[in-house]
Amino acid sequence: MNAITTPGQLQVIKRTGDVAAFDADKIAVAIGKAFLAVEGQQSADSSRIHDRITQLTEMVMNTFNRRLPSGGTIHIEEIQDQVELALMRTGEQKVARAYVIYREQRSEARKQTGAHHHPTLQITDANGQLQPLDLGKLQATIEKASEGLEGIDVQAIVDETVKNLYNGVKQSDISTTMMMATRTRIEQEPNYTYVTARLLRDDLVATGLKFLGLATDTEEGDALETYLKKGIELELLSPELLNFDLAKLAAAIKPERSNQFTYLGLQTLFDRYFIHSNDVRFELPQLFFMRVSMGLALNEEQREDRAIEFYDLLSSFDYMASTPTLFNSGTLRPQLSSCYLTTIQDDLYDIYGAMRDNALLSKWAGGLGNDWTPVRALNSYIKGTNGKSQGVVPFLKVANDTAVAVNQGGKRKGAVCAYLETWHLDIEEFLELRKNTGDDRRRTHDMNTANWVPDLFMQRVIEDAEWTLFTPSETPDLHDLTGAAFAERYAYYEGIAKESNMLHKKIRAKDLWRKMLSMLFETGHPWITFKDVCNLRSPQQHVGVVHSSNLCTEITLNTNKDEIAVCNLGSINLVQHVQGGKLDREKLARTVKTAVRMLDNVIDINYYAVEQARNSNLKHRPVGMGIMGFQDALYELGMGYGSDEAVDFADESMEVISYYAIQTSSDLAIERGVYSTFKGSLWDQGILPIDSLEIVAKSRPERMFEVDRTQRLDWDTLRAKVQKDGMRNSNVMAIAPTATISNICGVSQSIEPTFQNLYVKSNLSGEFTVINPYLVRALKDRGLWDSVMVNDLKHFEGSVQKIARIPDELKAIFATAFEVDTRWIVDAASRRQKWIDQAQSLNLYISGANGKKLDITYKMAWLRGLKTTYYLRALGATSAEKSTINTGALNAVKPTTVAAPVAAVAPEAKPEAPAEEEGFSQAAPVPQACSIDNPDCEACQ
Repeated sequence: MNAITTPGQLQVIKRTGDVAAFDADKIAVAIGKAFLAVEGQQSADSSRIHDRITQLTEMVMNTFNRRLPSGGTIHIEEIQDQVELALMRTGEQKVARAYVIYREQRSEARKQTGAHHHPTLQITDANGQLQPLDLGKLQATIEKASEGLEGIDVQAIVDETVKNLYNGVKQSDISTTMMMATRTRIEQEPNYTYVTARLLRDDLVATGLKFLGLATDTEEGDALETYLKKGIELELLSPELLNFDLAKLAAAIKPERSNQFTYLGLQTLFDRYFIHSNDVRFELPQLFFMRVSMGLALNEEQREDRAIEFYDLLSSFDYMASTPTLFNSGTLRPQLSSCYLTTIQDDLYDIYGAMRDNALLSKWAGGLGNDWTPVRALNSYIKGTNGKSQGVVPFLKVANDTAVAVNQGGKRKGAVCAYLETWHLDIEEFLELRKNTGDDRRRTHDMNTANWVPDLFMQRVIEDAEWTLFTPSETPDLHDLTGAAFAERYAYYEGIAKESNMLHKKIRAKDLWRKMLSMLFETGHPWITFKDVCNLRSPQQHVGVVHSSNLCTEITLNTNKDEIAVCNLGSINLVQHVQGGKLDREKLARTVKTAVRMLDNVIDINYYAVEQARNSNLKHRPVGMGIMGFQDALYELGMGYGSDEAVDFADESMEVISYYAIQTSSDLAIERGVYSTFKGSLWDQGILPIDSLEIVAKSRPERMFEVDRTQRLDWDTLRAKVQKDGMRNSNVMAIAPTATISNICGVSQSIEPTFQNLYVKSNLSGEFTVINPYLVRALKDRGLWDSVMVNDLKHFEGSVQKIARIPDELKAIFATAFEVDTRWIVDAASRRQKWIDQAQSLNLYISGANGKKLDITYKMAWLRGLKTTYYLRALGATSAEKSTINTGALNAVKPTTVAAPVAAVAPEAKPEAPAEEEGFSQAAPVPQACSIDNPDCEACQ
């Protein structure tokens, strides 16, 4: 047989990891053996067979020459795959079968001859010595990581790992190779995320124990004392932690709970939360939860028992503390609070004092909400200089740059939101702060903005009436007035404005409303939040005014020149409280009881970077307990997000949480005392959050407040208890975005509907394949889960609606965020809001967004009694590239943002234009979500 030449510089990666020159004759020999097996030894002299072998060999060679015209490397398994394919394409099925059998026999022989060690492949150990690769150990590691999980092909992972090793590979790199082999399979079987996480855990535990000078088989509990001493020695942890009974705490640590981490969850903790020194993470997963728990139990009388109670709640994922608490609990500077709200006074000294406060608060991982309404408008008179003001915008530019400069201690981006009331004379320029055109000195590209909208403005919009803009230097009392009092005083100023030469501007309310929606549509800002409902339902309206919300729009607390409002957050994992097809109220009550206690502890332990924050927090003691995993709970219950059942569940679950949160705070008041400004509050008057709806109803025209009032629990008894025993906390509930802590727990964010059923999630920890495990489970139960279904999901960008094989009932349950009508999101939020004394961080998803849809949606939000809204997410003209369908390379994509709130044309210019015509975003390789800064907030959670 004549030798077949090989153009280019093709090389072969052998199973040993060695690299050799490509030899086409070896392909011909292998094909010849297959023909011999089928046609007998006599075929060796057949010219027909020789020609066929040459033809087949050339087919294989042409394939590789087309793929690698300039040369390159090919794994030997790929060559054999192409031989099989060539035999099948030329109709040689019998020969192909013989070739497959031959490959299997050779593979089995290799396993038998190398039951424990690879025949030739060697690794470089920690001492730099070459050692044979222990296949038995490799398989045992993967088998251990796969315990209790269905659908895991251990041998396939072993084979893939070995295939990607090379001779002399470092021992420390083998675990990374194993993780790469498992993470690429997540899109086909969600349980691979747990396998990958367990491999990562084993790796980081081994690294951490080595750093601590402990044996690699040391249990996490046994490492507690050594870990704490090392952290204290490095000045990373508080010496106070050594005053606990460490033996008792060590015995309570449950290493097996780390098995519940998803890969995204554990990688997020590893990258950003675990205590480290010189980039070595020596804080192990369960030690992390115990450290946080100990930090929260420092002031408890029975500190060990409470620390264990807190640890059990956190490590079980029933509840998760907010990111600042996880970062800093038990450290030398325990800044545990999530949000800070400030009011900036109309004074140069105070304005720059506020900048300093922003910097200090941001340094220690606090998200900021600034009320800028008191600052005088452009062209307002300055008495001291006899000049005219430049308005609020130049100062917002300084605040923007401060947030960029102070990036939360180097752990995450600094984040701030500026609020301005709708009657402020600078409101029109404020709306344009995030535009990419115009004078860049009057733009804030990094800072969030929000409208603080009074009810009177919404009424004027609905009634198509005029609206007047004023400067606060001439109408200072409007800032502190709400409801009917605001409306009366506002009308007074409108009446005297013309005669008194007040600086003002008249505008059609609908025109301003359109511009608000236009900018929201175009830039994603300013968000729309509602001043009066926040104030009229505030338990603390007897001692002050709510002038803004926070960065993520869920906090509604009083601010003034002497008080910077502080809120301490945490979230209940709702899906963990669904058992047997219903809400487990008893377990939920237990979780709430412990969670509120943990949150109350934060207030006393907390490190306050500025005195006004300490003053406010100790005086009013507000906390904000929220939820996450709402969508997961609906999956467990078999409910679609867009259904009456889901809305009723939102109502029921929040009522139970509200009831026990209020009850727990009242119980803590008996144990620890009521908060100092309780007297005169709505609590003191026997007005609970559900009762405060009536205050709003009376302040609006009847047709402008449409809120369900259904109740299920015994609120009369609780109402009497609160009046008798008081409250420990002025506020107890707020639903934050949970962008990061929901990743840690492996559940859906906050109250969000599912973004996509299959997509890539991008954040500071990298890119991660996310597939809906509930969908996979439902499809498996119906025998519908296969590689075709995976490719269909990719093709339809995570949507099940156009996949014919999927039954209609599953399409309803697994509809994605943009496939759920926005009214269901608003209705569910309205049902929750009636039970919450603060607010919700509520994203609105609108498919085919246009001016009319935005107008209806935001008016509906106001009519349904919502206090705030957060990001507008409008569906863009995205078309996912299908290149990953065959390769499975779903993790190898470049970060892009889909569904970004960006458009080129304002809603009023093309009132019926669908979002797809507006250029919302660019095409992405695969559906993407959750970039760090757009639109998911990480400053709160």
